[in-house]
Amino acid sequence: MDKRTFIKGLAVAGSSLPFTLSAGSQPLSAMAEWIARHESRSSAADAPTGLPPGAALAADEDFWAGIRSGYRLKPDYINLENGYYNILPEQTLEAFIRHVREVNYEGAYYMRTVQYERKQAVAARLAMIAGCSPGELVITRNTTESLDMIIAGYPWASGDEAIIALQDYGAMLQMFRQVSHRHGVVCRTVSLPNHPAGDEELVTLYEKAITPRTRLLMVSHMVNVTGQILPVRKIADMAHAHGVEVMVDGAHSFAHIRHSIPGLGCDYYGASLHKWLSVPLGAGILYVRKELTNKIWPLLAEADGAEGIARLNHTGTLPVHTDLAINDAIDYYTTLGPERKEARLRYLQQYWTGQVRPMPNVILNTPAEPGRTCAIANVGIKGIMPGDLAARLLHQYKIYTVAIDMPDAGVQGCRITPNIFTLPSELDSFVAALKEMATA
Repeated sequence: MDKRTFIKGLAVAGSSLPFTLSAGSQPLSAMAEWIARHESRSSAADAPTGLPPGAALAADEDFWAGIRSGYRLKPDYINLENGYYNILPEQTLEAFIRHVREVNYEGAYYMRTVQYERKQAVAARLAMIAGCSPGELVITRNTTESLDMIIAGYPWASGDEAIIALQDYGAMLQMFRQVSHRHGVVCRTVSLPNHPAGDEELVTLYEKAITPRTRLLMVSHMVNVTGQILPVRKIADMAHAHGVEVMVDGAHSFAHIRHSIPGLGCDYYGASLHKWLSVPLGAGILYVRKELTNKIWPLLAEADGAEGIARLNHTGTLPVHTDLAINDAIDYYTTLGPERKEARLRYLQQYWTGQVRPMPNVILNTPAEPGRTCAIANVGIKGIMPGDLAARLLHQYKIYTVAIDMPDAGVQGCRITPNIFTLPSELDSFVAALKEMATA
Protein backbone atom coordinates (compact mmCIF):
# COMPACT_ATOMS: atom_id res chain seq x y z
CA MET A 1 0.00 0.00 0.00
CA ASP A 2 1.54 3.32 -1.02
CA LYS A 3 0.94 6.61 0.76
CA ARG A 4 -1.57 7.85 -1.81
CA THR A 5 -3.65 4.68 -1.51
CA PHE A 6 -3.47 4.85 2.29
CA ILE A 7 -4.64 8.45 2.47
CA LYS A 8 -7.34 7.78 -0.11
CA GLY A 9 -8.52 4.89 2.06
CA LEU A 10 -8.96 7.26 4.98
CA ALA A 11 -11.50 9.25 3.03
CA VAL A 12 -13.71 6.27 2.21
CA ALA A 13 -17.31 6.70 3.44
CA GLY A 14 -16.89 10.39 4.14
CA SER A 15 -14.97 10.95 7.36
CA SER A 16 -15.42 7.40 8.62
CA LEU A 17 -11.93 5.98 8.89
CA PRO A 18 -11.24 2.25 8.46
CA PHE A 19 -8.85 2.09 11.44
CA THR A 20 -11.01 0.47 14.09
CA LEU A 21 -10.00 -3.03 15.08
CA SER A 22 -12.04 -5.02 17.55
CA ALA A 23 -10.09 -6.43 20.48
CA GLY A 24 -7.98 -9.38 19.42
CA SER A 25 -8.59 -9.06 15.67
CA GLN A 26 -5.85 -9.40 13.09
CA PRO A 27 -4.24 -6.22 11.70
CA LEU A 28 -6.30 -6.02 8.51
CA SER A 29 -7.27 -2.35 8.59
CA ALA A 30 -5.70 0.35 6.47
CA MET A 31 -3.80 1.65 9.47
CA ALA A 32 -2.45 -1.77 10.42
CA GLU A 33 -1.42 -2.45 6.82
CA TRP A 34 0.32 0.92 6.73
CA ILE A 35 2.24 0.01 9.88
CA ALA A 36 3.14 -3.45 8.60
CA ARG A 37 4.43 -2.08 5.30
CA HIS A 38 6.63 0.52 6.94
CA GLU A 39 7.94 -1.84 9.59
CA SER A 40 8.82 -4.31 6.87
CA ARG A 41 10.72 -1.60 5.06
CA SER A 42 12.50 -0.48 8.23
CA SER A 43 13.69 -4.01 8.88
CA ALA A 44 15.24 -4.35 5.43
CA ALA A 45 18.93 -5.10 5.10
CA ASP A 46 19.91 -1.44 4.67
CA ALA A 47 17.95 -0.27 7.73
CA PRO A 48 19.54 0.35 11.15
CA THR A 49 19.64 -2.67 13.43
CA GLY A 50 19.52 -3.07 17.19
CA LEU A 51 16.97 -0.31 17.70
CA PRO A 52 14.43 -0.61 20.54
CA PRO A 53 10.75 -1.27 19.67
CA GLY A 54 9.20 1.68 17.86
CA ALA A 55 12.48 3.49 17.28
CA ALA A 56 12.83 2.36 13.67
CA LEU A 57 9.68 4.27 12.71
CA ALA A 58 10.16 7.26 15.02
CA ALA A 59 11.81 9.38 12.31
CA ASP A 60 9.99 7.91 9.28
CA GLU A 61 8.17 11.03 8.13
CA ASP A 62 6.33 9.24 5.33
CA PHE A 63 4.83 6.91 7.93
CA TRP A 64 3.77 9.71 10.28
CA ALA A 65 2.35 11.77 7.43
CA GLY A 66 -0.06 8.90 6.90
CA ILE A 67 -0.99 8.90 10.59
CA ARG A 68 -1.42 12.69 10.50
CA SER A 69 -3.88 12.38 7.60
CA GLY A 70 -6.28 10.68 10.02
CA TYR A 71 -6.69 13.94 11.95
CA ARG A 72 -8.59 17.12 11.15
CA LEU A 73 -6.17 19.88 12.14
CA LYS A 74 -6.92 23.57 12.31
CA PRO A 75 -4.67 25.42 9.85
CA ASP A 76 -4.68 28.76 11.71
CA TYR A 77 -1.79 27.85 14.01
CA ILE A 78 0.70 25.14 14.92
CA ASN A 79 -0.69 23.36 17.95
CA LEU A 80 2.06 22.65 20.47
CA GLU A 81 -0.29 22.46 23.48
CA ASN A 82 -1.50 18.88 23.31
CA GLY A 83 -0.87 18.24 26.99
CA TYR A 84 -4.20 19.71 28.08
CA TYR A 85 -6.34 17.78 25.61
CA ASN A 86 -5.21 15.41 22.87
CA ILE A 87 -7.64 16.03 20.03
CA LEU A 88 -9.21 12.87 18.66
CA PRO A 89 -8.32 11.18 15.39
CA GLU A 90 -11.32 11.32 13.08
CA GLN A 91 -11.92 7.60 13.51
CA THR A 92 -12.47 7.94 17.26
CA LEU A 93 -14.49 11.13 16.84
CA GLU A 94 -16.88 9.51 14.38
CA ALA A 95 -17.28 6.48 16.64
CA PHE A 96 -18.05 8.80 19.56
CA ILE A 97 -20.75 10.56 17.55
CA ARG A 98 -22.27 7.17 16.70
CA HIS A 99 -22.35 6.28 20.39
CA VAL A 100 -24.14 9.55 21.19
CA ARG A 101 -26.76 8.67 18.60
CA GLU A 102 -27.08 5.08 19.84
CA VAL A 103 -27.61 6.08 23.48
CA ASN A 104 -30.05 8.79 22.46
CA TYR A 105 -31.93 6.29 20.29
CA GLU A 106 -32.36 3.76 23.11
CA GLY A 107 -32.82 6.31 25.90
CA ALA A 108 -33.76 4.97 29.32
CA TYR A 109 -33.80 1.41 28.01
CA TYR A 110 -30.04 1.59 27.43
CA MET A 111 -29.43 3.29 30.76
CA ARG A 112 -31.40 0.67 32.72
CA THR A 113 -30.20 -2.45 30.91
CA VAL A 114 -26.71 -2.67 29.42
CA GLN A 115 -25.12 0.56 30.67
CA TYR A 116 -23.31 -0.92 33.66
CA GLU A 117 -22.02 -4.12 32.11
CA ARG A 118 -20.63 -2.20 29.15
CA LYS A 119 -18.88 0.27 31.45
CA GLN A 120 -17.39 -2.62 33.41
CA ALA A 121 -16.14 -4.20 30.17
CA VAL A 122 -14.45 -0.94 29.18
CA ALA A 123 -12.93 -0.59 32.64
CA ALA A 124 -11.58 -4.14 32.33
CA ARG A 125 -9.81 -3.20 29.08
CA LEU A 126 -8.33 -0.15 30.78
CA ALA A 127 -7.15 -2.37 33.62
CA MET A 128 -5.33 -4.54 31.07
CA ILE A 129 -3.47 -1.49 29.76
CA ALA A 130 -2.73 -0.42 33.33
CA GLY A 131 -1.52 -3.91 34.25
CA CYS A 132 -3.84 -4.18 37.25
CA SER A 133 -6.88 -6.27 38.11
CA PRO A 134 -10.38 -5.04 37.11
CA GLY A 135 -11.23 -4.89 40.81
CA GLU A 136 -8.68 -2.12 41.34
CA LEU A 137 -9.72 0.37 38.65
CA VAL A 138 -12.82 2.45 37.93
CA ILE A 139 -13.69 5.04 35.30
CA THR A 140 -13.98 8.59 36.62
CA ARG A 141 -14.25 11.96 34.88
CA ASN A 142 -10.64 13.11 35.15
CA THR A 143 -7.48 13.09 37.28
CA THR A 144 -8.75 15.84 39.56
CA GLU A 145 -11.83 13.83 40.52
CA SER A 146 -9.77 10.68 40.99
CA LEU A 147 -7.06 12.10 43.22
CA ASP A 148 -9.22 14.60 45.07
CA MET A 149 -11.41 11.62 45.99
CA ILE A 150 -8.42 10.04 47.69
CA ILE A 151 -7.24 13.25 49.37
CA ALA A 152 -10.71 14.20 50.64
CA GLY A 153 -11.69 10.64 51.53
CA TYR A 154 -8.52 9.68 53.37
CA PRO A 155 -9.15 8.96 57.09
CA TRP A 156 -7.18 11.95 58.36
CA ALA A 157 -6.67 12.83 62.00
CA SER A 158 -5.56 16.22 63.27
CA GLY A 159 -1.78 16.48 63.09
CA ASP A 160 -1.39 13.91 60.32
CA GLU A 161 1.05 14.96 57.62
CA ALA A 162 1.13 14.76 53.84
CA ILE A 163 4.01 15.42 51.43
CA ILE A 164 3.46 17.35 48.22
CA ALA A 165 5.63 19.22 45.69
CA LEU A 166 5.38 22.81 44.51
CA GLN A 167 5.33 21.48 40.96
CA ASP A 168 2.31 19.20 41.54
CA TYR A 169 -0.97 20.00 39.81
CA GLY A 170 -2.88 22.91 41.32
CA ALA A 171 -6.20 21.11 41.86
CA MET A 172 -4.55 18.55 44.12
CA LEU A 173 -2.65 21.20 46.04
CA GLN A 174 -5.92 23.04 46.58
CA MET A 175 -7.56 19.89 47.95
CA PHE A 176 -4.64 19.35 50.32
CA ARG A 177 -5.10 22.92 51.54
CA GLN A 178 -8.77 22.15 52.13
CA VAL A 179 -8.07 19.05 54.24
CA SER A 180 -5.46 21.09 56.08
CA HIS A 181 -8.09 23.65 57.06
CA ARG A 182 -10.78 21.05 57.66
CA HIS A 183 -8.91 18.27 59.47
CA GLY A 184 -5.72 19.91 60.69
CA VAL A 185 -3.50 18.05 58.24
CA VAL A 186 0.03 19.41 57.94
CA CYS A 187 1.29 19.65 54.35
CA ARG A 188 5.04 19.41 53.98
CA THR A 189 6.15 20.79 50.62
CA VAL A 190 9.25 19.95 48.59
CA SER A 191 10.50 21.64 45.43
CA LEU A 192 11.72 19.45 42.58
CA PRO A 193 14.94 20.38 40.77
CA ASN A 194 14.46 20.80 37.03
CA HIS A 195 17.76 19.05 36.38
CA PRO A 196 18.37 16.43 39.07
CA ALA A 197 21.79 14.86 39.38
CA GLY A 198 20.14 11.44 39.55
CA ASP A 199 17.30 9.42 41.02
CA GLU A 200 18.80 9.43 44.50
CA GLU A 201 18.61 13.23 44.70
CA LEU A 202 14.85 13.02 44.16
CA VAL A 203 14.32 10.06 46.50
CA THR A 204 16.31 11.80 49.24
CA LEU A 205 14.35 15.01 48.73
CA TYR A 206 11.10 13.24 49.55
CA GLU A 207 12.63 11.12 52.31
CA LYS A 208 13.88 14.16 54.22
CA ALA A 209 10.30 15.46 54.38
CA ILE A 210 8.97 12.31 56.08
CA THR A 211 8.26 12.38 59.82
CA PRO A 212 6.55 9.86 62.14
CA ARG A 213 3.25 11.67 61.42
CA THR A 214 3.45 11.34 57.62
CA ARG A 215 0.53 9.34 56.21
CA LEU A 216 0.44 10.07 52.48
CA LEU A 217 2.98 11.15 49.87
CA MET A 218 1.83 12.48 46.50
CA VAL A 219 4.18 12.25 43.54
CA SER A 220 3.71 13.13 39.88
CA HIS A 221 4.79 10.40 37.50
CA MET A 222 5.36 13.07 34.86
CA VAL A 223 5.49 16.65 36.14
CA ASN A 224 2.78 18.53 34.28
CA VAL A 225 4.67 21.83 33.93
CA THR A 226 8.08 20.50 32.85
CA GLY A 227 7.53 16.97 31.56
CA GLN A 228 10.13 15.51 33.94
CA ILE A 229 9.57 11.80 34.63
CA LEU A 230 10.15 10.98 38.29
CA PRO A 231 11.52 7.66 39.63
CA VAL A 232 8.19 6.74 41.19
CA ARG A 233 9.05 3.14 42.06
CA LYS A 234 12.14 4.17 44.00
CA ILE A 235 10.21 6.91 45.81
CA ALA A 236 7.35 4.52 46.60
CA ASP A 237 9.66 1.82 47.93
CA MET A 238 11.37 4.38 50.16
CA ALA A 239 8.05 5.75 51.42
CA HIS A 240 6.67 2.30 52.16
CA ALA A 241 9.79 1.51 54.17
CA HIS A 242 8.74 4.40 56.40
CA GLY A 243 5.12 3.23 56.57
CA VAL A 244 3.87 6.00 54.23
CA GLU A 245 1.29 5.40 51.49
CA VAL A 246 1.87 6.80 47.99
CA MET A 247 -0.54 8.47 45.59
CA VAL A 248 0.57 9.01 41.98
CA ASP A 249 -0.63 11.67 39.58
CA GLY A 250 -0.49 9.83 36.26
CA ALA A 251 -2.37 12.43 34.22
CA HIS A 252 0.44 12.80 31.70
CA SER A 253 1.96 9.33 31.83
CA PHE A 254 -0.99 7.00 31.14
CA ALA A 255 -0.92 5.96 27.44
CA HIS A 256 2.08 8.28 26.98
CA ILE A 257 4.98 6.28 28.42
CA ARG A 258 4.70 2.54 28.90
CA HIS A 259 4.30 1.36 32.47
CA SER A 260 2.08 -0.74 34.65
CA ILE A 261 0.48 0.88 37.67
CA PRO A 262 1.37 -1.97 40.06
CA GLY A 263 4.92 -1.76 38.71
CA LEU A 264 5.13 1.75 40.14
CA GLY A 265 4.59 0.32 43.62
CA CYS A 266 1.97 2.94 44.48
CA ASP A 267 -1.22 2.66 46.52
CA TYR A 268 -3.38 5.12 44.58
CA TYR A 269 -3.17 6.40 41.00
CA GLY A 270 -5.30 8.75 38.91
CA ALA A 271 -5.19 9.79 35.27
CA SER A 272 -7.20 11.62 32.62
CA LEU A 273 -8.06 9.67 29.48
CA HIS A 274 -8.69 12.81 27.40
CA LYS A 275 -4.97 13.43 27.42
CA TRP A 276 -2.71 10.74 26.02
CA LEU A 277 -5.29 8.03 25.30
CA SER A 278 -7.19 10.60 23.18
CA VAL A 279 -10.63 9.86 24.62
CA PRO A 280 -13.43 12.46 24.36
CA LEU A 281 -13.54 14.92 27.24
CA GLY A 282 -15.02 13.59 30.46
CA ALA A 283 -13.19 10.35 31.28
CA GLY A 284 -10.45 9.40 33.70
CA ILE A 285 -9.36 6.47 35.85
CA LEU A 286 -8.80 5.80 39.52
CA TYR A 287 -6.68 2.90 40.76
CA VAL A 288 -6.72 1.83 44.39
CA ARG A 289 -4.66 -1.10 45.64
CA LYS A 290 -7.22 -3.80 46.41
CA GLU A 291 -6.64 -4.07 50.15
CA LEU A 292 -7.12 -0.30 50.55
CA THR A 293 -10.47 0.14 48.77
CA ASN A 294 -12.44 0.11 52.02
CA LYS A 295 -10.14 2.65 53.66
CA ILE A 296 -11.23 5.67 51.60
CA TRP A 297 -14.50 7.52 52.26
CA PRO A 298 -16.44 7.94 48.97
CA LEU A 299 -16.82 11.41 47.55
CA LEU A 300 -20.55 10.71 47.19
CA ALA A 301 -22.46 8.18 49.29
CA GLU A 302 -21.83 4.65 48.08
CA ALA A 303 -24.58 2.72 46.34
CA ASP A 304 -26.41 0.04 48.30
CA GLY A 305 -24.44 -3.18 48.15
CA ALA A 306 -21.37 -1.62 46.54
CA GLU A 307 -18.14 -3.33 47.51
CA GLY A 308 -14.46 -2.75 46.91
CA ILE A 309 -13.51 0.05 44.56
CA ALA A 310 -17.12 0.27 43.32
CA ARG A 311 -17.82 2.09 46.61
CA LEU A 312 -15.91 5.06 45.23
CA ASN A 313 -17.68 5.17 41.89
CA HIS A 314 -21.28 6.14 42.72
CA THR A 315 -21.39 9.48 40.93
CA GLY A 316 -24.89 9.57 39.42
CA THR A 317 -25.94 9.75 35.79
CA LEU A 318 -23.02 10.40 33.46
CA PRO A 319 -22.45 10.81 29.69
CA VAL A 320 -22.13 7.08 29.06
CA HIS A 321 -21.37 7.56 25.36
CA THR A 322 -17.97 8.84 26.44
CA ASP A 323 -17.37 5.54 28.26
CA LEU A 324 -18.19 3.68 25.04
CA ALA A 325 -15.75 5.80 23.05
CA ILE A 326 -12.95 4.67 25.36
CA ASN A 327 -13.13 1.33 23.56
CA ASP A 328 -12.49 3.03 20.22
CA ALA A 329 -9.60 5.03 21.65
CA ILE A 330 -8.06 1.83 23.00
CA ASP A 331 -8.41 0.24 19.55
CA TYR A 332 -6.53 3.15 18.01
CA TYR A 333 -3.84 3.17 20.71
CA THR A 334 -3.17 -0.56 20.55
CA THR A 335 -3.19 -0.63 16.74
CA LEU A 336 -0.70 2.22 16.51
CA GLY A 337 1.31 0.54 19.24
CA PRO A 338 2.45 1.97 22.61
CA GLU A 339 6.11 1.50 21.67
CA ARG A 340 5.75 3.35 18.37
CA LYS A 341 3.82 6.19 20.00
CA GLU A 342 6.26 6.67 22.86
CA ALA A 343 9.26 6.53 20.54
CA ARG A 344 7.76 9.13 18.20
CA LEU A 345 6.82 11.50 21.02
CA ARG A 346 10.29 11.29 22.56
CA TYR A 347 11.87 11.78 19.13
CA LEU A 348 9.85 14.96 18.50
CA GLN A 349 10.75 16.46 21.88
CA GLN A 350 14.43 15.73 21.45
CA TYR A 351 14.30 17.00 17.89
CA TRP A 352 13.56 20.56 18.99
CA THR A 353 15.16 20.64 22.45
CA GLY A 354 18.42 19.35 21.02
CA GLN A 355 18.54 22.41 18.75
CA VAL A 356 17.69 25.06 21.34
CA ARG A 357 19.65 23.89 24.40
CA PRO A 358 22.91 25.46 23.14
CA MET A 359 21.20 28.75 22.20
CA PRO A 360 22.17 31.80 24.24
CA ASN A 361 19.40 33.21 26.46
CA VAL A 362 17.26 30.06 26.07
CA ILE A 363 16.35 28.22 29.28
CA LEU A 364 15.25 24.57 29.20
CA ASN A 365 13.35 23.66 32.36
CA THR A 366 13.34 19.97 31.42
CA PRO A 367 16.11 17.36 31.83
CA ALA A 368 18.13 16.41 28.77
CA GLU A 369 18.33 12.67 29.52
CA PRO A 370 15.90 10.73 27.27
CA GLY A 371 14.75 8.49 30.12
CA ARG A 372 13.63 11.49 32.19
CA THR A 373 11.33 12.96 29.55
CA CYS A 374 9.06 12.09 26.65
CA ALA A 375 6.80 14.48 24.68
CA ILE A 376 6.60 17.40 27.12
CA ALA A 377 9.28 20.03 27.70
CA ASN A 378 9.34 23.58 29.03
CA VAL A 379 11.34 26.44 27.53
CA GLY A 380 11.86 30.08 28.47
CA ILE A 381 13.84 33.03 27.18
CA LYS A 382 15.79 35.33 29.47
CA GLY A 383 14.11 38.70 29.79
CA ILE A 384 10.74 37.58 28.42
CA MET A 385 7.93 36.73 30.81
CA PRO A 386 6.13 33.46 30.08
CA GLY A 387 2.82 35.16 29.27
CA ASP A 388 4.53 37.50 26.83
CA LEU A 389 6.44 34.61 25.27
CA ALA A 390 3.25 32.63 24.68
CA ALA A 391 1.50 35.69 23.26
CA ARG A 392 4.33 36.47 20.87
CA LEU A 393 4.54 32.87 19.71
CA LEU A 394 0.85 32.92 18.86
CA HIS A 395 0.45 36.38 17.38
CA GLN A 396 3.80 36.75 15.61
CA TYR A 397 4.52 33.16 14.65
CA LYS A 398 1.11 31.39 14.75
CA ILE A 399 2.32 28.82 17.28
CA TYR A 400 0.01 27.92 20.15
CA THR A 401 1.55 27.03 23.53
CA VAL A 402 0.73 27.59 27.20
CA ALA A 403 2.59 29.90 29.57
CA ILE A 404 3.82 28.49 32.89
CA ASP A 405 4.80 31.23 35.35
CA MET A 406 5.77 29.59 38.64
CA PRO A 407 8.85 31.45 39.95
CA ASP A 408 8.57 29.88 43.41
CA ALA A 409 8.76 26.46 41.79
CA GLY A 410 11.62 27.46 39.48
CA VAL A 411 9.54 27.06 36.32
CA GLN A 412 9.07 30.04 34.01
CA GLY A 413 8.51 29.38 30.35
CA CYS A 414 6.11 27.80 27.91
CA ARG A 415 5.12 24.15 28.05
CA ILE A 416 5.64 22.59 24.64
CA THR A 417 3.71 19.42 23.87
CA PRO A 418 3.76 17.98 20.35
CA ASN A 419 1.55 15.05 19.40
CA ILE A 420 1.94 12.13 16.99
CA PHE A 421 0.60 14.30 14.16
CA THR A 422 3.20 17.04 14.71
CA LEU A 423 5.68 17.53 11.86
CA PRO A 424 9.39 18.27 12.30
CA SER A 425 8.86 21.19 9.89
CA GLU A 426 6.42 22.67 12.43
CA LEU A 427 9.01 22.27 15.14
CA ASP A 428 11.56 23.92 12.83
CA SER A 429 9.27 26.95 12.72
CA PHE A 430 9.12 26.94 16.51
CA VAL A 431 12.91 26.67 16.83
CA ALA A 432 13.36 29.54 14.38
CA ALA A 433 10.95 31.68 16.40
CA LEU A 434 12.82 30.99 19.64
CA LYS A 435 16.13 31.82 18.00
CA GLU A 436 14.79 35.09 16.62
CA MET A 437 13.36 36.18 19.98
CA ALA A 438 16.38 35.01 22.00
CA THR A 439 18.84 36.98 19.87
CA ALA A 440 16.75 40.11 19.38
